[in-house]
Amino acid sequence: MGKIIAVANQKGGVGKTTTAINVAASLAAAEIPVLLVDSDPQSNATASLGFPRDPGRSSLYDLFLTEFNRDTQEPNHPDPSALSLTATIQPTCLENLWLLPADRNLAGAGIELISRQHREFQLRRLLDSISSQYSYIFIDCPPSLDLLTLNALVAADSVLVPLQCEYLALEGISALMDTFERVRSSLNPRLEIEGILLTMFDDRTNLAKQVAEDLRAHFPGKVYNATIPRNIRLAEAPSHGKPILLYDVRSRGAEAYIQVAKELVTRNRAVTSKDTT
Repeated sequence: MGKIIAVANQKGGVGKTTTAINVAASLAAAEIPVLLVDSDPQSNATASLGFPRDPGRSSLYDLFLTEFNRDTQEPNHPDPSALSLTATIQPTCLENLWLLPADRNLAGAGIELISRQHREFQLRRLLDSISSQYSYIFIDCPPSLDLLTLNALVAADSVLVPLQCEYLALEGISALMDTFERVRSSLNPRLEIEGILLTMFDDRTNLAKQVAEDLRAHFPGKVYNATIPRNIRLAEAPSHGKPILLYDVRSRGAEAYIQVAKELVTRNRAVTSKDTT
């Protein structure tokens, strides 16, 4: 079974989508099969991998709609318009990286989910059927703690939190951790903290160093050693529809995300080894 990792932070502008894309791409470049699920109605991950807006392309929203229809369909009368999950998944510019795309219609799913039974488990139902096909599945969550993010946390084995090194980021992580604990206690007891990744990190400033120190003290063993620097090439890559590895492999941003991917794999191997002994 592939490991499902939700990349989440309710605060926008912290490098969440950049992290989801580039960690996934770095693993794929190492010949590890990876699926990236775009669960954000802004569909930035979809666009950043070179997929322009296309109303004719099926997306995560259409799959949710199929699930809604299936739930209300008579058992002997299957829905003829049901979409195939595997047909919705798109190959990308990297051989071992696939995308489950989003579009702006996904914003409507958050509203439609409210009236559904087992509304928190819709994404889990979808991903459970294909998780064995990938080593890792990353879910790029919206920058909010809404039903789409809740679906991602219920579907996930762990949550990776990109965090900008500033005071307000420390304030925001408490809300996310509160949601994490609520999900773990009532909906998904397997959920763990994959790690906290420091983004837009500038080690020349005392504030960045202090925030990093405070986080490492408060979350021992959970803050990644690798950090993501401020890097113009990282900011440019999405406009070219490429992960940083394909846009500028020699950039500081590319090197940083390669290190994050290596650290993620090493941490998971260590956990697997511990569990089997």
